[in-house]
Amino acid sequence: MKIFLDRELCYGSGDCAYRVPSVFTVVDGLGAVLPGQQDTGDDPRVREAAEKCPAQAIGLGE
Repeated sequence: MKIFLDRELCYGSGDCAYRVPSVFTVVDGLGAVLPGQQDTGDDPRVREAAEKCPAQAIGLGE
């Protein structure tokens, strides 16, 4: 499952990077998916980060 991060919705809380630092980071004050980690959406920690994103900027899909 792929991770999609909408940088227009993201306001840079950093919650995703705090929850799963091996997948997410903060770049220029906004959340970002680390290179090579776009296909880790099946990880339960990534699912939780998506569900708990305060801006609802993280999506999971095919």
